[in-house]
Amino acid sequence: MTTYLILTAIGDDRPGLVGELAAAISAHGGNWLESSMSHLSGKFAGIVKVAVTPDQAEELKAALAKLSGLKVTSESSTVAEAAKGRRLKLSLVGHDRIGIVREVSQVLARHAVNVEELTTRTSSAPMSAEILFHADAELLAGAELDARALAAELERISDDLMVDIALDEALK
Repeated sequence: MTTYLILTAIGDDRPGLVGELAAAISAHGGNWLESSMSHLSGKFAGIVKVAVTPDQAEELKAALAKLSGLKVTSESSTVAEAAKGRRLKLSLVGHDRIGIVREVSQVLARHAVNVEELTTRTSSAPMSAEILFHADAELLAGAELDARALAAELERISDDLMVDIALDEALK
């Protein structure tokens, strides 16, 4: 029997943080399965899925709580059947402004589209030096989704918002 832990970790970024996290996990029989980690404004932020035996789970949690300079929280998870549906990739670029993520996420929710992965950033526009907002997302939607209607509604959010939605049926 296996217990799955979803760990979130945050702390001041410095060399060795990932190594310390990995050492604690492996010292307690944990298997590092998936992760996503970033450096944001001098902070290290990460999420990790770990498989561990039930008898080691509490000891692993206790060891993670003792890591210096890194706050780690954990949630138990059961492995569910892989989600089924249409896989989409969404790319957005537009002038940055307050509320753009809220507006985009509300449109996705209205179309019953689940955000499985989201990466955002800002950049300076090449000619005008205005701040541009970029978002790349991996989405999961039901078979009934009208991808053209979704793209049209996203484009109505703002006149300057460029939307690219790619549907990859091979990822079902």
